[in-house]
Amino acid sequence: MSKQDKAYYEEMWAGLGVDVPIHDQLIRGLAVLERRLHRKQNNRPEKIDYFNGVLSDLHGHRIAEMVDHKNQGGKVVGSYCVFIPEDLVLAAGAIHVGLCAGSSFPVQDAEKVLPRNTCPLIKSSFGYKLIKACPYTEASDLIVGETTCDGKKKMFEVLADYHPTYVIEVPQKKNERNQGLFAAELTDFKEQLEELTGNQITPENLKKATAKVENKFKALQRLFRLRQANPAPISGLDVLTITQIGFQDDVERFTRQVNELCDELAVRVQDGIGVAHKGASRVLISGSPMSLPNWRLHSMIEKAGAVVVCEESCIGTRLFSYLSNPAGASLEEQLAGIAKRHLSINCACFTPNQGRVEDVLRMAKEYQVDGVIHYTLQFCHTFNNEGVKMEQALEEAGIPLLRVEADYSDDDSGQLKTRVEAFLELLEEKKEKF
Repeated sequence: MSKQDKAYYEEMWAGLGVDVPIHDQLIRGLAVLERRLHRKQNNRPEKIDYFNGVLSDLHGHRIAEMVDHKNQGGKVVGSYCVFIPEDLVLAAGAIHVGLCAGSSFPVQDAEKVLPRNTCPLIKSSFGYKLIKACPYTEASDLIVGETTCDGKKKMFEVLADYHPTYVIEVPQKKNERNQGLFAAELTDFKEQLEELTGNQITPENLKKATAKVENKFKALQRLFRLRQANPAPISGLDVLTITQIGFQDDVERFTRQVNELCDELAVRVQDGIGVAHKGASRVLISGSPMSLPNWRLHSMIEKAGAVVVCEESCIGTRLFSYLSNPAGASLEEQLAGIAKRHLSINCACFTPNQGRVEDVLRMAKEYQVDGVIHYTLQFCHTFNNEGVKMEQALEEAGIPLLRVEADYSDDDSGQLKTRVEAFLELLEEKKEKF
């Protein structure tokens, strides 16, 4: 970054209310981490360069686009969860953006307000607002929360004292009555967006917005299907980062870049080119979301010689696996279709949630998986408890499982690395026997 660009960005960040000196510490740390993890990988596809560029300018160009949008009277809506329909936000003429939530950087400050025995994602989300270090958060005219866990919904009550906040009720069961409840919640959200933006959401502009969002989903579906090849044409770390970037990048630009990458990966698959040798152990990671820059587990696995080929998570298949398919063209039918799309997600917030176990068993076959790592954020009780049924099902299917619980700090990295390496050795031994 040139001195001129740095001065421009710092003025822009300050104008949003960002604490620039604290933000500079964050950015320097992210740059070091990205260079140490991403750029030291071997045999990366050429089209990954776009995503490298986004990472190196994470709080620059995209924030400038959002500021331009706001200067023209537009609004920015931030969120932390896949249950917030991006297409509704786009249909209202606003920008939707995922907010900072994946770093230990603000956790210590968050613990001055929130209980320490709260999951790191919640503390990180709140902490970024508290210390004003995330330009995406500060640029948001409205933060939209959801009731996917008790910790988050109570945090949003506290967050409302610091930032305009709106919460969508996500029902805990998937029956027909709750489908209607969620559709009603989305109708209320539509009205909230119309009030915020001054724009009416019509059947026409919602249909166009849904097409944009679901084209992004289809591009990510295509990317994940290509990972089923053996050898894998792209690292799990790179795919994880791509999906993380998808929460912040412009929808159509991101979709185009993912499809261009997929074109290259398709050739690599045809030519048998992989990021690891064909016999490398293939791992599926299932569980809690990994918000940017939570790259530690993927990096450990792939530095040890294995390859992550799928993420059953909100930063993975749960994000993009379902489409709305409305029954008709009316606004009510479109909202019902969007509600059904989101309630098809097999998140641990639902009960019962046998579909998630079935998803993992199915994907283990489709992605030719040698083992599964069930990743749970510390104090994430929903996913941690679901690990019990996941463990039982995978044992019956003969698929090795490692259960991991971690926070965002590096304090347990040595122990985690030892456990991961021992698990990968177990996978290698099992393959040798068969």
